[in-house]
Amino acid sequence: MYRVLIVDDEPEIRQGLRLKADFAGLGMSVTGEAGNGLEAMERLAREPVDIVITDMNMPVMNGVSVLEDCYRLYPELKLIVITGYEDFQYARAAVRNQARDYLLKPVTGDELTAVLLKVKEELDRERSEQDRQAFAQWRLSQYYKEMKEHFLVQLVKEEVEQAAVLKERAALFELGEWDLADVRFVTAGLRERTGDAPEAPERTPGMLRLPFELLGREFAGGYGSPCAVFRDPNYPGLVHYILQDGGTDLAHFSAELAGCVTAHLGYEPVIGYSGLKLGFSQWKEGYLESLLSWNLSENAAIPLAAGRAEPEPVLTDELARTLRRLLLQGERDATRQTVRRELQAAFAQSRSCLVKLIFQLYLLVDTAVGAAADRGGQAQQLWLYPEMVHRLDSVDKAEQFLMELIDHADRAVQAGGDAEDSVIRTATQYIDSNYMYDLNLTQLAQRFNYNSSYFSELFKAKVGRSFMAYLTGTRMAQATHLLVSTTLGLWDIAELTGFSNASYFSARFKKMYGIAPSDFRQNPPEKFNSQQPKK
Repeated sequence: MYRVLIVDDEPEIRQGLRLKADFAGLGMSVTGEAGNGLEAMERLAREPVDIVITDMNMPVMNGVSVLEDCYRLYPELKLIVITGYEDFQYARAAVRNQARDYLLKPVTGDELTAVLLKVKEELDRERSEQDRQAFAQWRLSQYYKEMKEHFLVQLVKEEVEQAAVLKERAALFELGEWDLADVRFVTAGLRERTGDAPEAPERTPGMLRLPFELLGREFAGGYGSPCAVFRDPNYPGLVHYILQDGGTDLAHFSAELAGCVTAHLGYEPVIGYSGLKLGFSQWKEGYLESLLSWNLSENAAIPLAAGRAEPEPVLTDELARTLRRLLLQGERDATRQTVRRELQAAFAQSRSCLVKLIFQLYLLVDTAVGAAADRGGQAQQLWLYPEMVHRLDSVDKAEQFLMELIDHADRAVQAGGDAEDSVIRTATQYIDSNYMYDLNLTQLAQRFNYNSSYFSELFKAKVGRSFMAYLTGTRMAQATHLLVSTTLGLWDIAELTGFSNASYFSARFKKMYGIAPSDFRQNPPEKFNSQQPKK
């Protein structure tokens, strides 16, 4: 609501003005009154006000002085002059100090309502422009870029849920139209040189990861066609691009990217591609295809041949959920049986199906228990030495490799506690990464194949707080960061932190911190100044 201050030396006039207009219906609230100009200026110094309705002929400090001081100190204020004197001096002062209107007493209700409505429309336009500018400024911030990239990673690594929420978030990051466009995924990375020529220690692919990533981002930003770029933290040596098929020539993009990297770093990147994918629901498959293509490419990849049929997904979402549960609960024998059965089925189909399943299973293990595992060993070998995958040419070899990977992850998990500790640790990590969505206990329990009631008790026992308390605390931590580090409005902050609307967010915030979000923004407590958002 817009805040109104009424200034007049006669209490009856002030009360009459309150009654002559439906301030609440206009989206306004009379937050204070003043009997003269000095009282008015003191109130303006203490509390925020949007509109001042002032008389001109008052004791102590008259309306002309009020207008002049307001114009000088608070130029954003909307000033409405009401006077019983049709005096040229007053009118000139009103015009000079940009008062929004000049009314003669006695003022009718219709006159006051019409003026207030006009001022409200002006304030609405200004607020809208301020929000637009704040959002534009936020889009340029590093935090926005990190959130957008986090959203892209979630799209390609998690199950797509809650279509309405997903659509809103995609629009927030200017990706709404991408759900309706054919896209291809492109994965690029550097590999060690093969042959007799040794590499200089300072010029190995590992040493060039950061310049390679920065160069790739700069290239994508200046390419000219729609192109989203992201990096999966699990594979720091790779940079991934999403190209809209209608706006980007894949062969040209590949050649330009390879030429740019080679010219600056002295390495020709290896590039892998996916087939065409339509809709966010297919992005996970597209990401996997580009990873697989990159791993099986010996040189800079040639774009996929026209008409080439892409293999169907080998690992279904239902099977992936089952394996994730077995992994997190430490059921090794059941995991081995399931892995072997799927490997045998893929091997019976084709060599390419076996290779693809190996990568899918690797990614599943990595995302299910990788947070607790050391990624310095086999993970690097798998992605930096694709010939290892070629050597896994039988079900037994593939099973042995994957079970060794699982055992390695299990040892890391067991070092941190029992199986239920691992489940709850993964659940809290999931909340930390997905707090902005419409999460609920039943959904989370189903994700880890638990009964909702038992999972609720388990969560509280392990974390020390209920699921809802932990989720709300996580959301509030992000909200406080946005309040002190951005100029975003409460509606935007509520949307970004998972609250249903700004009113509910404000109520929860005040209940938790004992202060309204707007007051917190103006005077943030010292302990929140260094708070950073979770990634």
